[in-house]
Amino acid sequence: IGPMPAVTVSPTQSALAVVMLADPDFVGLMPEASSTPTPPMPAMVLHADPDFIGPMPAVTGLSIEVTEGAWVTLLGANGAGKSSTLKTISGILEPDKGRVLLKGQDITGFRPDRVAAQGIAHVPEGREVFPFLSVRENLLMGAYLRSDKDAVERDIEAVYDYFPILRERAEQRAVLLSGGQQQMLAIGRALLSSPSIMLLDEPSLGLSPLLVQEIFAIITRLNRERGVTMLLVEQNASVALEHADYGYVLELGRIVMDGPCTELVKSKDVQEFYLGMGESSAEAADSGREDKRWKRKKTWR
Repeated sequence: IGPMPAVTVSPTQSALAVVMLADPDFVGLMPEASSTPTPPMPAMVLHADPDFIGPMPAVTGLSIEVTEGAWVTLLGANGAGKSSTLKTISGILEPDKGRVLLKGQDITGFRPDRVAAQGIAHVPEGREVFPFLSVRENLLMGAYLRSDKDAVERDIEAVYDYFPILRERAEQRAVLLSGGQQQMLAIGRALLSSPSIMLLDEPSLGLSPLLVQEIFAIITRLNRERGVTMLLVEQNASVALEHADYGYVLELGRIVMDGPCTELVKSKDVQEFYLGMGESSAEAADSGREDKRWKRKKTWR
């Protein structure tokens, strides 16, 4: 797949890093080490071969770093490998090769409960609440590994403060909640595990624009007020780039572009292929680009 841009690790970047390499020799393409001081050990590192995600190469070349307390987003179309990346981090998918490191500790092949015990909470695509448990019981399931009952109760109250509708529905079965309320419950359940890192998979899926803005406003508060590091997978590129600090564009299992969201949103490829902001017919004619949109190729190919 050719060389992939290296991700530079600065001394302040230490919370979460994910690295999936296209082949064992990929490191040889990286710049030679300099005489500058070695930065701190990243919190999480993944190393991968082309067949990293089981027998199907969903992720073939990926290098991600998430600064502690930051909000990073993975953008890409269906089948790009976004969800596979999160599932590998959280232990749902076990890699055939490669490593997963969390703050220097090798957690490759850990069961999801062991990953959760390390402070990583996964909010899966489609919400996946326990339908026949009440709202409160769903929240308590998030605290299953905790023994500090008083702190758990305080965190439940904090969730109710973030999502007041859940307080009103506390004794109602989750199956009777609306889609937006179930998404709130899924995020609240993740918070009950007292995470330092939260993996969010398509939180806007199936929600109205108004609810999407409400959900993302709460996620922003959790990131800013509680310092929870966020790794977000999202197809709604507009809302993701609006809220996140740093973004990666994932295509066919590899990173093709990355940078601060304020810069990514200025990219013509991102604007056209992910934000729907292509040139108008008149502008295309003036610039000599009258070819059909589907005929044009992204510049990273």
